[in-house]
Amino acid sequence: MKNKRFYYWLLTGLMSFYMLFAAWFAETHQADFTGRMGFPAYFRIELTIAKIIGAVVLLFPQTPQRIREWVYVGFCICMVSAFIAKCNSGYDFMEVAQPAFSLVFFLGAIFLLNKVNEQADGTVG
Repeated sequence: MKNKRFYYWLLTGLMSFYMLFAAWFAETHQADFTGRMGFPAYFRIELTIAKIIGAVVLLFPQTPQRIREWVYVGFCICMVSAFIAKCNSGYDFMEVAQPAFSLVFFLGAIFLLNKVNEQADGTVG
């Protein structure tokens, strides 16, 4: 169980850092977001705030599992949307693959979260 807990927190820390970086990048590269992808400026601001809040919430150990799950679901939706937006905006393969690659890590963190909590509860699943 300690290994799964360690890997969960390692993956959670990396994914939180990634989302904080994504929020910073969206703010410093506004032309890509609003110009190249065609999103309105208010949507960029909304996503930036949501990414920051979600990343911070994941880093608090006291956050309930249900909240963590929904933060991860929100991040997964964000990655699927980013993949679709980049596919339709003329980005090259590596830029399109990045959100899909990140999605795999978010799904892995959700899997580990459930495994850690199942073992802590003593349930088998």
